[in-house]
Amino acid sequence: MSAKEIRIEKANCNFEREQLIRPFGFKGGYLSELWQSVSSLTGTSGNIGLGIGTQSVLWSDASVFSSHSEAGGNTLMFAMTQFALKRVKGLVFSNPIELLEELVPQIHEYGKKITNNPDLRLTFALNSLVGVDNAAWMLFAKENNITNFDDMIPEEYRDSMSYRHKKLASIPLMAYAIPLKEIIDAVKDGSFFLKVKIGSDPDKDGDREKMLQWDMKRIEEIHKAVGFTRIEHAKDGKIPYYFDANGRYDTKERLQRLLDHTKKIGAFDQIAIIEEPFPEEYEADVSDLGVRIAADESAHSDKDAEKRIQMGYGAIALKPIAKTLSMSLKILKVAHEAKIPCFCADLTVTPILVDWNKNVAARIAPLPGMSIGVLETNGHQNYKHWEELLRFHPCYGAEWMKTKDGLFNLNDDFYNQSGGILKISEHYQKLVLG
Repeated sequence: MSAKEIRIEKANCNFEREQLIRPFGFKGGYLSELWQSVSSLTGTSGNIGLGIGTQSVLWSDASVFSSHSEAGGNTLMFAMTQFALKRVKGLVFSNPIELLEELVPQIHEYGKKITNNPDLRLTFALNSLVGVDNAAWMLFAKENNITNFDDMIPEEYRDSMSYRHKKLASIPLMAYAIPLKEIIDAVKDGSFFLKVKIGSDPDKDGDREKMLQWDMKRIEEIHKAVGFTRIEHAKDGKIPYYFDANGRYDTKERLQRLLDHTKKIGAFDQIAIIEEPFPEEYEADVSDLGVRIAADESAHSDKDAEKRIQMGYGAIALKPIAKTLSMSLKILKVAHEAKIPCFCADLTVTPILVDWNKNVAARIAPLPGMSIGVLETNGHQNYKHWEELLRFHPCYGAEWMKTKDGLFNLNDDFYNQSGGILKISEHYQKLVLG
């Protein structure tokens, strides 16, 4: 059955500011809050699609973050969301992926103008479009009488999403400011796949040598504290490390010094992934480093993912909640055809967006060395009002929303309800529809 054409009659947006528990550090900078944008699309039939997006200016383009106040950078991204919703009024689409492809170049160009940044990263535009894209998927499902995630995904992308995991490892994020005790406590509570932010700027002077020394010390402390814990779901029984540098390492030589230190302290063999070690413009072959290097921000699109794979990158971080579900499906297809593993990483998103991510993580192959799927989620560690945010979820209280012993347990109810992502949240509906 071919999808019907959908005409967008109305579009609206709003946002809420969500405070963080403590300054959240990465890329050498710190966030104090995250804006949650809400987008609604109404078809001529009266059906409504509602989408939420978490804005992360620092993650999506650090140059915008550093050249504006925190609120200023967020205002610019939200202006791009508003512009997108003006553009979609009156448009006809039959597939959200086609709609995104039409919007992205326009929104990117508009973003370059309002940020006064001709080199604005494409990811900044994609981040601004997450709520719009999610609303388009919800509207698409309603217009075509689709009630579950599997039927919503176009045929050409289904081969890469053939798994049905019953368990997902819940990966917490250990940012710069997370005390060692909290890391130890997280492992005691069952977490066993650790994402650790590296690339700190300890004295705020841009000194890469100080950064390297800080990272060496941090990794050594963590490895001594929890590295010898035995776990069940990794094939070697050891805690896997997932180091995220967010482009802070300037050369392969400097990264090699870090890797040499991990060999010295006995942590090297437990490195599952080093994510985005180099700036995007540093185009070097990474296949000789001896560890799996993952692309995140640099894999803006499916074309960028192809390029990174050719450069020896051995994994791709999927971010439906940061680069849109539509673009993530295109990236996943490229990686799947190249036999490159993918995993779903977080953007410190709210519970509803966790389940958008979870629907993808539940259906992709496990990472090499793992017997189950994985999903990074760190909102519970960082949002001041996490419990309140949980209540905004249409399936609040569902067992599959909770972690137990470091795991999400995905039962039939999760798959039957698609994690609740096709249901409208009353709280967010009020923000855009009254």
